[in-house]
Amino acid sequence: MRVDQVIPSLASRDAIGVHTVNLMRALRAADIESDIFYGTCTPDMAEIGRPVAEIGRPTGTLRRQRQGRFLLYQASIGSPVFDTLMTRDEPKLVNYHNITPTELLAPWEPPVAYETSLGRAQLARLAPRAVLAIADSRYNELELVELGYAKTEVVPLLIDMTRAGPAPDPSTARRLAADKRRGGADLLFVGKVSPHKAPHDLVKMLSVYRRVYDPAARLRLVGSPLGERYGPALAGLIGDLGLSEAVEITGSVEPSILEAYYAAADAFVCASDHEGFCVPVVEAMGHDVPVVAYGATAVPETVGDAGLVLSTKSPLRFATAVHRVLTDDALRARLSSAARRQVETFALGASTARFVELVRGATGA
Repeated sequence: MRVDQVIPSLASRDAIGVHTVNLMRALRAADIESDIFYGTCTPDMAEIGRPVAEIGRPTGTLRRQRQGRFLLYQASIGSPVFDTLMTRDEPKLVNYHNITPTELLAPWEPPVAYETSLGRAQLARLAPRAVLAIADSRYNELELVELGYAKTEVVPLLIDMTRAGPAPDPSTARRLAADKRRGGADLLFVGKVSPHKAPHDLVKMLSVYRRVYDPAARLRLVGSPLGERYGPALAGLIGDLGLSEAVEITGSVEPSILEAYYAAADAFVCASDHEGFCVPVVEAMGHDVPVVAYGATAVPETVGDAGLVLSTKSPLRFATAVHRVLTDDALRARLSSAARRQVETFALGASTARFVELVRGATGA
């Protein structure tokens, strides 16, 4: 029995990429042979997977009769690898991580918007051929049901979203500690610097927060940019509001550097308009960083009662919520306790066991 994964892009600093590798290892540990076939990959992942062009080669461990092989598609974006997948007659499994609505990206990055539109069309085409579809949130599962998937389940992403990361990078930790000694709250967002993640709304909130509560507060945006248009527009907004010294945009960072940012954060803030799960809010809770987030899409499900989930992104309301989290010790203690419970629901071990159990049931392994 084989369950091979097909993924548009395999990247090391990407939640779906880490999840895919962890799933491959879990399947192998359960005596189910498994490889990863990618459309593109980052250089450090090239040897972990194989190009999708090799999916049909009858060599090595792939010499199997097709009735003993299943293909599991990691769906998150439109991709040419889908066409290769659909030419195969092996039974299909789907792991759905959500696809950003086209309208949130089209005004800024038309090529990326096209890929998301294509991805949604491809996801719909796959519904009649999938023996099982696993979503990483109930929100995502409901999308699958609407598309006509007959059998669906929910299993969180197979990644460690707790404090168990590498030691914080010393030089980054020293720099952030020096900033903290000068005063002011450190607000953190981790994720793509993209229009649908709405860091511009966090910048507006920071402007109000500094005027009303804390003139020395800082906002750190940790993540890589999407495309070439939105980043300059965001930088322009930051400059127009006089916040160039108060907002840091880091780009993609090493795990140890990310740990330093979590360790220094006073609150995690999220104004995203669309999330299928939102790994960073769970990471923040796992690091005992209080969360204040706009309650769009899957965010309320992911945060639960472990953070302040807002019904509006009004800069003043958002700033007031952040101020309360930072100044109300009793509230912060309640959120910390709830966060520990909520993070446990996404524990890597339990999620891995559940995923493998579902694969066994669907494939007869």
